[in-house]
Parts: sequence; C-alpha cells; structure tokens
Amino acid sequence: MTTGEAEKAVNYGAAHGALAMTTPGDTSMASVNEVEAIMGGAGARVKR
Repeated sequence: MTTGEAEKAVNYGAAHGALAMTTPGDTSMASVNEVEAIMGGAGARVKR
C-alpha cells in the first residue's frame, strides 16, 4: 500500500499486524475497513 506518508504506512502495518493475530494460520483475513477501524480507535474485537 502506498500512502505517501511514512507514519500512515506504519499505522496501517501495525493495525493489520494486530488483526492478523486474530486469525489462525499465516494468511490474513482482515479487510481494509477493519484495518482502518483499528487505526481510528476501534476495539480489538473483530466483527466477522
């Protein structure tokens, strides 16, 4: 993902990494909407 902003890219990566730990295996099932919700301060509970 190219954001043009280093801090925003790191925030996307950190949020995605946190969500990746909520699913079994090594493939992430997190959507962009879920990642952005975490970035916006949503709780860690995933709604699936």
